[in-house]
Amino acid sequence: MPQSQPQKKNMSFRAARSAAGYTQQQLANELGVDVRQVGRWESNKPGWPKQPALRNRIMELLGRDNMASLGFTEPAREQVQSPQGLAESPVAGRFPVPRQRSTARQPGTVAEDFTAVVRAHRRLYWSVPPSDLHPVALAHAALGCVLLPATTGLTRVSVASALAETYLLAGRIEFFDLRAPAQADKTLGNALQAAGEADDVLLGAAILAHMAFVPGWSGQREAALDRMRAARTYARRGDVSALFAAWLNAVEAECETRCGNARTGLHLINQAEDELASGSPHATPQWMDWFSPLRLAAFKGNTQLAARHLPQARETLLAVLDQLPETEKQRTVILGDLAMVEATDGRPEEACTYASQALDQLEITWYATGMERVKEVRRRLQPHQHQRCVLRLEDQLYAWSTTVSALTG
Repeated sequence: MPQSQPQKKNMSFRAARSAAGYTQQQLANELGVDVRQVGRWESNKPGWPKQPALRNRIMELLGRDNMASLGFTEPAREQVQSPQGLAESPVAGRFPVPRQRSTARQPGTVAEDFTAVVRAHRRLYWSVPPSDLHPVALAHAALGCVLLPATTGLTRVSVASALAETYLLAGRIEFFDLRAPAQADKTLGNALQAAGEADDVLLGAAILAHMAFVPGWSGQREAALDRMRAARTYARRGDVSALFAAWLNAVEAECETRCGNARTGLHLINQAEDELASGSPHATPQWMDWFSPLRLAAFKGNTQLAARHLPQARETLLAVLDQLPETEKQRTVILGDLAMVEATDGRPEEACTYASQALDQLEITWYATGMERVKEVRRRLQPHQHQRCVLRLEDQLYAWSTTVSALTG
């Protein structure tokens, strides 16, 4: 009987690992996987790592620009749907941010044209339903991934920066509007990679601070603070405006407050106010259109609420509400916080009035974060569940239109 030939192992991966100076165990530790998984990648059937972040990390550690050079074969490309019904980011497994330049060249005008669309998308965010804008932003990012390797010099830098902005916008929509934090974390990771291609430290700082929201809102304090430390490190490398510095403090304040440290959050809000009062000679980047002194006051009101400084929170939030435009989606959050102030203060009628106004606002501009605030208020009103005002609120909360919006985003 002829002996069967031994099947070849994945020597490409093994050689790259050895060249990078890792043992199997060391590489497994760096990647956060079991050492047996590294062994499987070096076998004759390595399998395709499904997580985009893991693939990017493998290529980064082993100094490669694509998975094929490591002996992997990408499976057939399909449109992947997340549990929330969102189309995955084009970079997540289908259009990775390129690190190699192609031989074809785009004209220098491509940067201006690509960036103009990004700016338009940023403005549209404030008026277009997020579920409509989200796939458009991701499609534009896919185009950017095609254009980037076909550019050089300053054109390439401009395209990379605009690509990072596009992914930042998509990540913001996923996190704040559609409440898909896992998807947002992936998309923001893509944004960070693009910002690195442009060596844009302030954009990198902004992306990292947004990434801190993901663990911060789920109570993972150390993970959130680690990302904030990275964000501040990047910011120190650039020319930081007073508004940008204040925003970094506001983000960390919200993360601390979400993790149960409202006192620390208030201290950080005070630091943010001091930053604005001190001023800075540096201009705020045009893409930073999500923060203002009024938004800082909104952060402050929420932190005062968490610290149970109810009279102060009520005063701060009413002042913010008075200055917000009627069509501003942030009104739902402020109304929700005012409702929570009243619910915490044992005033169910007033709480239901504000919560009802928030639901009215959600009919105009859907905002998942605002809906979360209203649902938190309803839970706080549980001791008053049989009162007529609470029953009316439930009727509105679970109306057809509101329920459908909550389930479809």
